Amino acid sequence: MTTEQLIPLIVIAIVLPLVLLRNRRPRTLNLRWMWVVPVLVVVLIGFGLWATITFDPTQAPFRPIDYAVLAAGLALGVAAGWQRGRMVVIHKDPDGVLKAQASPLGLILIVVLLLGRQGLRAVLEPHAADWGLNILAVQDAFMLLAVGLVVAQRLEIYIRARRILAGKPDAHLEGP
Repeated sequence: MTTEQLIPLIVIAIVLPLVLLRNRRPRTLNLRWMWVVPVLVVVLIGFGLWATITFDPTQAPFRPIDYAVLAAGLALGVAAGWQRGRMVVIHKDPDGVLKAQASPLGLILIVVLLLGRQGLRAVLEPHAADWGLNILAVQDAFMLLAVGLVVAQRLEIYIRARRILAGKPDAHLEGP
């Protein structure tokens, strides 16, 4: 493995126990500010995508297969974000304050996604041209995966939290 491949794995190994320790206690869920992180992620990654397409004249235009790769990255991110949002435990304290506690399974999902991303990146990027893919589309698909993950997770948590605040049971806890 190269140093570029090892560094993310080392960071995950260091950060994972710290995040698990931090998520042991429920934290106050402030619905009023839940839109901030998704908007920042969409704007920053959107600017990044726009800049790479606009200011790099050497890149070939995207073809339908490249757009399919972008859509797959976004769809995978939305699916993972929705699932991770469902794993967050939300409850209302007797004084009416919402509390949320991230599930260890949600963290494991993120780790699996990061490791899968590293593995896919190692396979897709060197062989993208051989398979008729634009390398920029492959890289952009990984960024769209992050966008889908953050937006869908926050949206799922927001919807469930509003339902709990309205006094309705959490559909996540009721099961199918």
